[in-house]
Amino acid sequence: MSCAVWKIREHPQMADRAAEWFHEKWSVPLEAYRESMAECLVDSEAVPQWYVAVDGDEIVGGLGVIENDFHPRRDLTPNVCAVYVEETHRCQGIAGAMLELVCADMAGLGVDALYLLTDHTSFYERYGWRFLCMVQGDGEAECSRIYVHTQDGEAGQAGAAVV
Repeated sequence: MSCAVWKIREHPQMADRAAEWFHEKWSVPLEAYRESMAECLVDSEAVPQWYVAVDGDEIVGGLGVIENDFHPRRDLTPNVCAVYVEETHRCQGIAGAMLELVCADMAGLGVDALYLLTDHTSFYERYGWRFLCMVQGDGEAECSRIYVHTQDGEAGQAGAAVV
């Protein structure tokens, strides 16, 4: 099977479908996704950005880049957020392809470091991310991990966008 990873700014026709898909996965208000994607389409700034993995005409994965992913470390910006791959499409390299594309794309937009808040351990290290610190997310009872990916070669190389 082959999936393509698309940048929403290059496929604006996907914005509404993507906003609905992310809303279903994360329960963040639909309007917040719509506003962020609309900003991505009209603004020349690097952030926000949104990406989806598609298999045929079906969205099977996605992630975004926003200023802050609901944590108090405002100095650690921008953040990769909302990383998700449909259960039926996991373990096929889709998350890795999305992460590689976002790192390469953001580097091309002048962003040399990305941060990511997660409860996962050892997953992101496979893709060149390194653990930075623990932080308590907004409204969360437990601390989560913040990872960093830099473009200086220490944290891995970015590559292809098709799996």
